[in-house]
Order: sequence, then structure tokens, then C-alpha cells
Amino acid sequence: MGTVRRHTFIDASADAVWSLVGDPARLHEWFPIVGCEVKGDKRWIDLAGGLRFEEDIVTLDHDLRRFQYSIVNNPIIKKHLGTVDVIPDGPDRCLVVYSTDLDPEVMALIIAGGAGAGLDRLHDIFPDQKGVH
Repeated sequence: MGTVRRHTFIDASADAVWSLVGDPARLHEWFPIVGCEVKGDKRWIDLAGGLRFEEDIVTLDHDLRRFQYSIVNNPIIKKHLGTVDVIPDGPDRCLVVYSTDLDPEVMALIIAGGAGAGLDRLHDIFPDQKGVH
């Protein structure tokens, strides 16, 4: 199983960042996908190349600010768990951690690239006061 983790500090409150990151239907606003659809505990994401992935929403904990999902019904992906945590680091700063465990492990690198791009995008959405990230 491949395991990867990406993280970044955002100069915004954990609540503000969680309002975006913790909404499964808003993934396309910060992660490099073109769209998503949520129905109950299911989410489907659409990639730019036309691929569509089905996901189970495993955990959506607003108190912990933790979101977990699993890619399902995919002929290539045998097992997957993605986790996004938003952790307060003071009143106007937080740590966002995106991790994934995936089999086959080489696929974890692809998601890691997307996670890195998504975390970078959060800096555009929540720019810090100094203009540096």
C-alpha cells in the first residue's frame, strides 16, 4: 500500500478553511478536478480527461475538521483511503494535511500530485497578510 502526505499552513482560521475543505460538494473549487456531485454518502468526481471516479464518504467530522473518503468500484484501485484534516494553529492560522493510502501504491503518487496542487490553490483562496506562502 502506498502512503503519501502533503501539508501546508494557511493564514486563515481553521473554521474559514474548513468551510471550504470540509464541504464534499466544493472539492472542485480547490482540488484539480473539473466537477463533483454528492448524493448522501456518495461523491463522484470528474477529471479534466473525462474520467469519473465514485467515492464513499467515510468520515465527515465537523468537530475534528476531518474528511475521509474512499475511491470505490474502480477496476484499477483495490483499496483507498484519503484524509483531509484542518488543524487550528492559533486564531488566524491552520495546518491543512492531505494524506492518502492506496493500492496499487504507484497510484498514490498521482493523488499526491493533485493534493499538492490543491493545497497550493488554498493559498490563492486564503492569501496570507504578507503576500507570501
